[in-house]
Amino acid sequence: MTLTLNDYRQKLLGCWMGKNIGGTLGAPFEGYQKSFDIDFYTHDISGDPLPNDDLDLQLVWLYALEKYGNQVNASILGELWHSYITADWCEYGAGKNNMRIGLNPPLSGYVNNPFRDSNGAWIRSEIWASVAPGHPEIAVQYAYEDGIVDHSHEGVYSEIFCAALQSAAFCKNSTDDMEELIQIGLSYIPTDCGVAKGVAVALEAYHSGLTWLEARKKVLNAVPGSFGVAFQPPIEKDVPIGPLGWDAPGNIGIVVIGLMYGEGDFGKSICIATGCGEDTDCTAGTVGATLGIILGIDNIPEKWINPIGRNIKTMCLNQTDWIFIAPKTIDELTDRILKVTPFILGSKWCDYVNSADGYSIQVQDDLRCPPNRSQNEFRYIQDFSEKLKCSPFGVRDDFIIFNTMLDYGGEPIIQEGKTRKFRLRIENNLGRQQWLNVKWHTPNNIQISPGKNINISLEHYHAGSKGWTEIEFDLTGTDLCKDRYDLLIEITSHGRHTKGFIPVVLLLA
Repeated sequence: MTLTLNDYRQKLLGCWMGKNIGGTLGAPFEGYQKSFDIDFYTHDISGDPLPNDDLDLQLVWLYALEKYGNQVNASILGELWHSYITADWCEYGAGKNNMRIGLNPPLSGYVNNPFRDSNGAWIRSEIWASVAPGHPEIAVQYAYEDGIVDHSHEGVYSEIFCAALQSAAFCKNSTDDMEELIQIGLSYIPTDCGVAKGVAVALEAYHSGLTWLEARKKVLNAVPGSFGVAFQPPIEKDVPIGPLGWDAPGNIGIVVIGLMYGEGDFGKSICIATGCGEDTDCTAGTVGATLGIILGIDNIPEKWINPIGRNIKTMCLNQTDWIFIAPKTIDELTDRILKVTPFILGSKWCDYVNSADGYSIQVQDDLRCPPNRSQNEFRYIQDFSEKLKCSPFGVRDDFIIFNTMLDYGGEPIIQEGKTRKFRLRIENNLGRQQWLNVKWHTPNNIQISPGKNINISLEHYHAGSKGWTEIEFDLTGTDLCKDRYDLLIEITSHGRHTKGFIPVVLLLA
């Protein structure tokens, strides 16, 4: 299938218009554990949408894509959090606080973060779907890098699910295939996770003929969270309260309720999502964006567009240094995305040379998560599920001639006299072997086994060889008196000038 530039632009406009509409509709009902019967905006509207962090953060990610292209990763996004995002609540604040003390993603999303399974990541999935239309296998890679900055587990799975579903939605012009899109999203996350369970319960309720109100109760009983009592005491005695911050599974279930029970009707879908309560600006915004992608902006009813217009209102962005400048309208946002996408997809999928009408995008035939496969003699494509298993304790760093994954094996703590293990995996980016020197820089009271300075051989990709080397290190500290210890791993390839430096931060237990 080929996506023309004109169709792509209409779907992008539909995505961001739908996001604004849903966020504006749902905002007044956020944080309530009860259902609502609504069919339109319920507050005074002055011709503009309500400001919403769900969209704010994605404007910063657009800037990241414009500046860094396909090199965007969690480290880059983390730095932009500090520079341009003022929000410090819940998981946002926990992630930023962890990065301030030197904990890199994915540790930053996990440590001392009771909201790591909440809703702050999946609400910003649209940007990754938008720059990888019809390529969920690409969209989920960026969604993962985004999610691990301030979330782990369910918080990350939920963003991956939404990014995959919405990327695949660019291939659809009809809402008849909604469940197929949902199954595509599910293929990228663990089958036994809470998000998958919330989705499964919503689908089962729909196919059993239950009403959306009954489906809501089923979901919130199967995967209970605590967001619905964020702003007031519990209202419904037959809806349990789950663990603090474990909110993504239930709210993703509500997104699926909106998509399925709305049956392709834009207004009905976002009203059902809002009517379920919980994190309503997020659920309605994601439902609105997804339907906007499928339908295109021309098929969103004017009754929803006219009251709020096409402006973007922000609430938690720092633009005082004039380096990051956010788009002011959905049209400007769309045009800037159109310029970025060819550099994300590359010439293999985006024909920006031979197309007479700007460029066209070739989409994948099979949109579900691909299995492990060999691409060529020297390159191995890792199953995306294997990447998820490395989080939240596997810290990845990409260098020019090799990549590394340092597995902490648990929380980044050090205890007097107790040995802890690290596993360092080094992947070869060259079609030839390398000799590497791995050197730990540590205080004298921290010992490393098998040694602080060792040499290893790094194989390359070929038949019968994995193309990586794994080393286990035992670390033991004595006479510990500081609240944190900063270590450094230096990796040098003999005969090459490139060096890799991996910071390691350990907190005293």
